[in-house]
Amino acid sequence: MPLKNIKEMSLDAKIPEGPLAEKWSKHKFNLKLVNPANKRKYDVIVVGTGLAGGAAAASLAELGYNVKAFCFQDSPRRAHSIAAQGGINAAKNYQNDGDSVYRLFYDTIKGGDYRAREGNVYRLAEVSVNIIDQCVAQGVPFAREYGGLLDNRSFGGSQVSRTFYARGQTGQQLLLGAYSALNRQIHLGKVKMYTRTEMLDVVTVDGQAKGIVTRNLITGEIETHSGHAVLLCTGGYGNVFYLSTNAIGSNVTAAWRAHKRGAYFANPCYTQIHPTCIPVTGDHQSKLTLMSESLRNDGRVWAPKTVAVAEQLRKGAIRADQVKEDDRDYFLERKYPSFGNLVPRDVASRNAKEMVDDGRGVGGSGFAVFLDFADAIHRLGKDAVAAKYGNLFDMYYQITDEDPYKQPMRIYPAVHYTMGGLWVDYNLSTNIPGLYALGECNFSDHGANRLGASALMQGLADGYFVIPYTLGDYLATIGPKPVDTKHPAFEQTKQDVIARINKLLALKGTKTVNEYHRDLGHIMWEYCGMARTEEGLTKAKGLIQALRADFWKNAIVVGANEEVNASLERAGRVADFLELGELMVDDALMRKESCGGHFRLESQTPEGEAMRDDEHFAFVAAWEYKGDNQPEVLNKEVLDFEFVHLTQRSYK
Repeated sequence: MPLKNIKEMSLDAKIPEGPLAEKWSKHKFNLKLVNPANKRKYDVIVVGTGLAGGAAAASLAELGYNVKAFCFQDSPRRAHSIAAQGGINAAKNYQNDGDSVYRLFYDTIKGGDYRAREGNVYRLAEVSVNIIDQCVAQGVPFAREYGGLLDNRSFGGSQVSRTFYARGQTGQQLLLGAYSALNRQIHLGKVKMYTRTEMLDVVTVDGQAKGIVTRNLITGEIETHSGHAVLLCTGGYGNVFYLSTNAIGSNVTAAWRAHKRGAYFANPCYTQIHPTCIPVTGDHQSKLTLMSESLRNDGRVWAPKTVAVAEQLRKGAIRADQVKEDDRDYFLERKYPSFGNLVPRDVASRNAKEMVDDGRGVGGSGFAVFLDFADAIHRLGKDAVAAKYGNLFDMYYQITDEDPYKQPMRIYPAVHYTMGGLWVDYNLSTNIPGLYALGECNFSDHGANRLGASALMQGLADGYFVIPYTLGDYLATIGPKPVDTKHPAFEQTKQDVIARINKLLALKGTKTVNEYHRDLGHIMWEYCGMARTEEGLTKAKGLIQALRADFWKNAIVVGANEEVNASLERAGRVADFLELGELMVDDALMRKESCGGHFRLESQTPEGEAMRDDEHFAFVAAWEYKGDNQPEVLNKEVLDFEFVHLTQRSYK
């Protein structure tokens, strides 16, 4: 990146002063309040109704605010949060195994490779204990031990059991809890729910967010909605890679359009690659399916020790259960004896890739390693394993036609979660006053790598326990003066949206939008995935620019606006992905270090582990939009570590 596009300044994250354990409590006391009688004078827009959005909408309505909630699904129950399987972290220490709020804080900071804010992460660990109580009160059926106490299991990056779970359906059960609370407020009239409605732009008045422009996905009607604040809770952008574990509808459009209105986009290249995904089978696939990280509690990850044995397995000459113990390499247990198969996701993913690159991959494609439950079944019995993981085993069988009780699962890393997102301060406010980002939509508290079972924790923490306090501080400052959609800014933004839609509908080329999306995904995975080089990233930038130019000449979008039009919906989302992809590559090019799952081959330890450069890159990269086809400007938020000593991450 040319130096003229970098601002050597530090963004103000508004982290409170004082001891780590007192920051949030003191901050809550110092925030301005809106009295109960005045809360009903404020309108709040919530875009997205997954865990972060559903929790925020329900909580704010319960407090007395008037909430307008939007989702593009036909029901909030279809939010992608429902797909989370393995669990949610909380520092309850029910196992009496040495856990604490500070240990959860430390594990999260370390797991993120020291690229997250201390203040935010400690708050996340602190409120985690309240989340479990909240969800139990809502009726979430967490697993329980024989005596009736809530059960816990372990997840990667931790040596304690702190993950609460509901079999392999934790996300679904938590979402149903939030949905129940949301439904109650809809019934009471405090939440007005807009389903099948997609946000296409943010309206700003005098530099403050005052509303949104939406498209009704049934009728095509373009509408404007006003509010005293706008909360974006629209998830991550993993589908920029085309193949990911995300729902096909998951996209970056809401966050990206906010970015183009002035909101900084932080750490866009921070992508989480999940190690336990069912491998790709061909170009016919539109998405990938995750196998929960919880399986690594009892499953053992291995690859053949030799290329010769791997070739026999790939040809089908032998079965996995016929490979002798001496011919198996339990590589995670061998390399990381302290954590074994429960190393963090980035470490497990990178090591699986190394096995494949070494010619020891399995399966027809050779792009897989084994996750084997033979030892667990022998030790615990098939019934006990089925009680823990039965629905996940059934899912695997339905997709692969292979019985994991008899043969090991085949797994390979895949794009799962994005740690990057809109830049927010400690109050979850973007740099645009009145515009907030919650959950995976913001650049989050996870640094360069999210520990397993922390996505649900962050979404619910933001929605239930952070935004109800911090939003009030802003609303008390601006006052309850009504916001009028007749303001010229609303009409101008609406016309901008209509012009973009018409531009997309005018595309009458020969190549489908889906083909462009797949081509972008190949570029991103090849050059901006698990392993990156300066040469590869530079090549990717040129390829994306050429692909985007071709999109606007040769793509085809069928149908009209005034109807259900999936072609138009997808075209808008892919056009945004094509712009985001280039920014991700720029961000990865700028960050000349390895951290978390972002492995620059030029920056590694003698043992082949990720090597950070704390002297030059201990900052959050917050990118500022400067116009179409113009280089974005980099703003830096320097990360100060007062309570944690920066060290080389080790799980050995």
